[in-house]
Amino acid sequence: MEIQRNGSRASAQGPAEWFTGRVRVDMLFDPQPPARASGASVTFEPGARTAWHSHPLGQTLIVTAGCGRVQRWGGPVEDIRPGDVVRIAPGEKHWHGAAPTTAMTHIAVQEQHDGKSADWMEGVDEAQYAAAPQAR
Repeated sequence: MEIQRNGSRASAQGPAEWFTGRVRVDMLFDPQPPARASGASVTFEPGARTAWHSHPLGQTLIVTAGCGRVQRWGGPVEDIRPGDVVRIAPGEKHWHGAAPTTAMTHIAVQEQHDGKSADWMEGVDEAQYAAAPQAR
């Protein structure tokens, strides 16, 4: 058993090639072979979001604070809130981030395949981001 103490790892700013706006990434755990899973707590300031991307083995998001948005390629923009769990299928092109006026934090869990956990694509343009979320 290993306990990794809170605050033992420095926060990092989300890289501009993967994110729009201010994003803080706090790595929670890295893959420990033979396991392949990694996890991070990611905080998006209002309006911040990922670029379009996919994960070879999928991803699970657990919203812990604020209000955010998520969209799969070809689908509607959807609101996400604390307690929501979003499962993204392997290879599914998607983005996620904060709402326009509210920050959002989620825990992201994904597995590596052949040493990589994501394939990054183009940014989410303002029209895509500004699309009205689907009512639920």
